[in-house]
Amino acid sequence: MHRHGWTIVFTALAISAVLARQPASMKSVSIDGELRQWHKITLTLDGPQADERANDPNPFRDYRMSVRFTHESGIPSYSVPGYFAADGNAAKTSATAGNKWRAHLAPDTPGRWHWRITFVRGKDAAIDAVAAQDAEPVVPVDGLSGTFQIVATNKSAPDFRARGRLEYVGGHYLRFAGSGEYFLKVGADAPETLLAYADFDDTTARKPAVPLHTYAPHLGDWTIGDITWKDGKGKGLIGAINYLSSKGANSISFLTYNAGGDGDNVWPFVSRDDKFHYDVSKLDQWQIVFDHAQRKGLHLHFKLQETENDDNYRGDYRDGRPKDGLDTSTAQGADRVLESLDGGALGPERRLYLREIIARFGYGLALNWNLGEENTQSTAQQRAMAGYIKNLDPYTHHLVIHTHPQGQDQIYPYLLGEQSALSGASLQNAWNVVHARTLTWLARSRNAGKPWVVANDEQGDALSGVPPDPGYRGFAGKDSKGRVVQTIDDIRKMTLWGNLMAGGAGVEYYFGYLLPENDIIAEDFRSRDKSWEFGRIALDFFRSNRIPFWTMSNADALVGNATGDNSKWCLAKTGEIYVVYLPAGGTTSLDLRQASGRFAISWFDPRHGGLLRRGSVASVLAGSIVELGEAPESPAEDWAIVVRR
Repeated sequence: MHRHGWTIVFTALAISAVLARQPASMKSVSIDGELRQWHKITLTLDGPQADERANDPNPFRDYRMSVRFTHESGIPSYSVPGYFAADGNAAKTSATAGNKWRAHLAPDTPGRWHWRITFVRGKDAAIDAVAAQDAEPVVPVDGLSGTFQIVATNKSAPDFRARGRLEYVGGHYLRFAGSGEYFLKVGADAPETLLAYADFDDTTARKPAVPLHTYAPHLGDWTIGDITWKDGKGKGLIGAINYLSSKGANSISFLTYNAGGDGDNVWPFVSRDDKFHYDVSKLDQWQIVFDHAQRKGLHLHFKLQETENDDNYRGDYRDGRPKDGLDTSTAQGADRVLESLDGGALGPERRLYLREIIARFGYGLALNWNLGEENTQSTAQQRAMAGYIKNLDPYTHHLVIHTHPQGQDQIYPYLLGEQSALSGASLQNAWNVVHARTLTWLARSRNAGKPWVVANDEQGDALSGVPPDPGYRGFAGKDSKGRVVQTIDDIRKMTLWGNLMAGGAGVEYYFGYLLPENDIIAEDFRSRDKSWEFGRIALDFFRSNRIPFWTMSNADALVGNATGDNSKWCLAKTGEIYVVYLPAGGTTSLDLRQASGRFAISWFDPRHGGLLRRGSVASVLAGSIVELGEAPESPAEDWAIVVRR
């Protein structure tokens, strides 16, 4: 059978098991998908007929569907929000009406799973807990239940279904629940308007200088057998995902709502300013792209709003730290930004928006929710939004915040600690202070009692970011105003390795505003081909050489850099293994006074990759400050050194 343009595969055993356990009264419920561990399982229900623009009742506000999925052992058990799916095939038909309702599960564990549907109707039942309690059951579907059988996954990397769900586990790195691997990322933070794509239904350009994307340079990266919708749409964006995956990138970032912002061309609603009715076919098409990205090993970075529409007049960092004590239940103030959700508060618009996003995409295995790009809501609003996401998301995905560089010291301290729903920071900083700023938030979060996962996801200044490769479309190292900008080598050293050597979780690359293929209108990810290659080399270094980075911490003082400046860096598991990075080449000493035994010394080329190599010193005896010798070649270039007992 087919759903959303891709083939759904069942094992014969799984099909018979499902059908055997569905009595005649439950023919209105289907369980679709590969019935395997970590795969997307879709429960589709024949429920009330509805239209995405209806008001009485509104299918998004006034119906509340949820499905309790429980493994036969009793653990895990997930309460998953459901959603209105029109005719069940809207990505291909563009249907706006129908009687299909859905919920998704990505099951952790093989074995039998039980499901039970709760389906009620009442004014604002979807977004108001009191209204949900008073709502009327929708008969005969409320209370339906059944089972299905899950077998082990059969996928291999980079497909995330081979590794399981990416989880925050109380430290500075995320871990895959299936494989137990820890995650470092290198990916694209641009274009932030990734979803402003001409092949998505009802997606329009409002600004002459910001056309919709076609990703035409990546049409050739689409391959036969890849997913499309509506007679071949989607090839450009699917091809772009294929390209990034082929280069070793493992993350993409995008805004899901930017009305009033730089692009003003992405929203999930049936129309830009109608925040209570959702575009079912557009969101189904987004889902197709997200599913393909997960199969290709790309983590999904959901930026849930843009600074222009988070109503920052309430807590603008330029006025000092964000103001507490604001009413977070309703929107107030004559100067409310009309595009904002509830004026920044956790009101009905924001609650519904978050419910729809989580219901439709929260089954994804590797993703994080970001409160918003350059977020400047008040502390109370940020806490309320984060808490709502944490309580609604059945999988408690990694939850982060991003804000202006100038605002971090005013905003982040009030969101630290065990009481916070946040588990990390998405940093925006100048390209050459990444190491220091990563160190700051790792230390401050750890000292507050809840270590954050800290990534660097926007480099600057804001006008330049990560430049194209030299020579790309004639690029010669200057922006469109003639200013000389940082090089891709600068980015490799100070941004990529600067974050990793601080103990950070990786990077996403921002393309700047005044460079070719910029942050708003970028079409060609090949513009940064060499930077993706540098990222692949760095990730391969940690993986291929079995560097246990999740057990290591920054120890710059051991190489004589007590201030953590940009001269030389060290990541260490004291007494066992040390990684030293020399951004400007040269040589260094290493303090091994707290270690014992003999340590082997190997050198790694971050520019070209390859195997570890021998320098002028092959090994040292611990117990003192030792010299690590000279590089195998090119002593003025950057090198990483592995010192292992």
